[in-house]
Amino acid sequence: MLKTNSITPLSKRDLNEIAPSIFTTVPSPEVTDKYTHIPTEKVIDDMELLGWLPVEAKEVKARTKDTSGYQKHLVVFRNNDVVINGEDGDTVFPQILLTNSHDGKNCFQFTAGLFRMICENGLVIADTEFEDIKMRHMGYTFEDLQVLIKDMVKKLPLTVDAMNNMKNTQLEEDKILDLAKELLDIRIEGTQNTYPVEAIKEVANSQRKEDNDDDLWTVFNRIQENIIEGNFEYKTPSGKVRQARIIKNFKQDMDVNKKMFIKAIEYAA
Repeated sequence: MLKTNSITPLSKRDLNEIAPSIFTTVPSPEVTDKYTHIPTEKVIDDMELLGWLPVEAKEVKARTKDTSGYQKHLVVFRNNDVVINGEDGDTVFPQILLTNSHDGKNCFQFTAGLFRMICENGLVIADTEFEDIKMRHMGYTFEDLQVLIKDMVKKLPLTVDAMNNMKNTQLEEDKILDLAKELLDIRIEGTQNTYPVEAIKEVANSQRKEDNDDDLWTVFNRIQENIIEGNFEYKTPSGKVRQARIIKNFKQDMDVNKKMFIKAIEYAA
């Protein structure tokens, strides 16, 4: 799960220890002469000028020694001046997730996200208004980045509306279990694994008293946390029962989060 346990920004030394591919100064030897190399560090510097500082970073494991330093990586930005203070005390920080690579296979991709202070729970917003925004390396300018980020911030009220609609939707127990089942289905899709009925109740349970309410926003966040953290058991095709593992790969994390959020929105009144 994407987590940012502190609002203290990460230094470049911190980032380099976590995801050194961010600072690769040359592109992969496999790219053509037409490839324009823009180091992710350049975008980090430009984001800072816009008030957005890095609070988390990750990179995928390089498949071979030759791909090390060029692999896909993630940087999460937060602007502490941009915050959503809920009347019920649920404070949410919008954040911007940037993914990139230096192997010519990815452009800059920006995704809007939310960070709940109550449970340190990261979720990625992906509805018709908050789609991923891609930006090519070729022709990259600070001015274009400024317009892109400004547009994303303008859409924050839409995020607030979505969150409020979810908070204003109360779920009966059967609907909570229905949602839990559908989100579990998303977690295991593409595999031959199944899960016992008990797993549905397991992921619907709250980990803290703040998440005991039955509004859709609270229910979704506690189910989402349990599923991403692997707080349930599943069955392999051979019938063996195993404990689920936490999702550590950030690409899978983002994909599963997006799909679960879209599904949860369908339950809003």
